[in-house]
Amino acid sequence: MAEVPDYTSPCNRICTLDLTTEICMGCFRTLDEISGWTRFTNAEREAIRAALPQREQDFKLRRSGG
Repeated sequence: MAEVPDYTSPCNRICTLDLTTEICMGCFRTLDEISGWTRFTNAEREAIRAALPQREQDFKLRRSGG
């Protein structure tokens, strides 16, 4: 059986904006992605979700001084 994509919002209610990158430190989306989430197509949401792990990794690397 094929896996069903998760199109729910990745928001975890830790809404804090990193002023340097303008990315939420809770869900790692941009403000445009957060505000447009309900208007995006499923493909657009899937692409955003696919980018989040790398954004989180990049954020943690910057925070650790790397």
